[in-house]
Amino acid sequence: MKIRPDNLAGFVGQKHLVGEGKPLNIAINQKHLFSFIFWGPPGSGKTTLAKIYAHSLNAKFYELSAVSAGKADIKKIIDEETSGYPKVLFLDEIHRFNKSQQDFLLPYVERGDLTLIGATTENPSFEVIAPLLSRCRVFVLNELSSEEMLEIIKRTGFKMDKKSKDWLVLMANGDARQAITMLENTNRLYGKITMDTLKDTLQSKFLRYDKKGEEHYNTISAFIKSMRASQPDAALYYMCRMIEAGEDPKFIARRMVVFASEDIGLAQPTALVVANDVFRAVETIGLPECAENLAHGVAYLSLAKKDRSAYNAYLAAMADVKKYGNLPVPLMLRNPETKLMKNLNYGKGYDKYSKEDYLPERLKGKKYLIR
Repeated sequence: MKIRPDNLAGFVGQKHLVGEGKPLNIAINQKHLFSFIFWGPPGSGKTTLAKIYAHSLNAKFYELSAVSAGKADIKKIIDEETSGYPKVLFLDEIHRFNKSQQDFLLPYVERGDLTLIGATTENPSFEVIAPLLSRCRVFVLNELSSEEMLEIIKRTGFKMDKKSKDWLVLMANGDARQAITMLENTNRLYGKITMDTLKDTLQSKFLRYDKKGEEHYNTISAFIKSMRASQPDAALYYMCRMIEAGEDPKFIARRMVVFASEDIGLAQPTALVVANDVFRAVETIGLPECAENLAHGVAYLSLAKKDRSAYNAYLAAMADVKKYGNLPVPLMLRNPETKLMKNLNYGKGYDKYSKEDYLPERLKGKKYLIR
């Protein structure tokens, strides 16, 4: 069964990148050769878009996973003769390349010997070295919508009723690869696809823990929610499940740093200090010993008081920024660097201890931080 499209006409989703006049659409249609990184959730189309891009350039396409690949694999690609055709390397999970490996890759990307397409579910700012990141454009992919998932399911050609499709869309949670794998496995195991056979497949050992699959996201979700509910025993259990499954301990520690500000916040500001120290210990020590640091941090964060007011305030303020754009800054808050600015009343009336509302005129009286 062939589901993966060869061109943008058959691609589903990511309209902000591949729609008419959007950056990837332009790059593919005008055959622009440059390196970039796809950052987005699993099953959102990163591999497919990379192949479409390489195909449009008539390039030699290479596909590696940073989990298993090394410098020798890169060198082999560089040394291969392609009769003048450009070389495009799709490096999945690029965040798993260490600094030395990324340093090795950098000069080939700089010289244009290799066009790099990195793919990651992690923020590339944290894991990709600055020199390499500066030479790559970052494209953010979104989770597929329910409508887009239904279209992809339809294209598989498997027969099923509407209730089964709707259940599969909810289970896959925007991950097209997860949905397709479920359908293929269910068809292989049972020969027919119903909601019952889909559920039986999900519960079977046919689908094992995959660091890019559903169980990965189920477990990290349970981990976070257990800490949020102040249940250290459950949080420690899910932490251990991830470690035993081979999860990157930095992934766990990074989620803890986010949790410290998002869920604990102002209730116990030192939680961020502890979480950052745990992350540093994980980086410095590594497994197996760093599991003790993780356990220490998990217990601390679980037992800490919780306060999401700062995070909620950020969301509310960001919503207004996106809704209203760059509203004029009040004159008294502007810096009067020149005589003209002073004549225009920049900085006039400013009092550093004033209780006057400093928000733009349109937002006067708005409260974001509610405690």
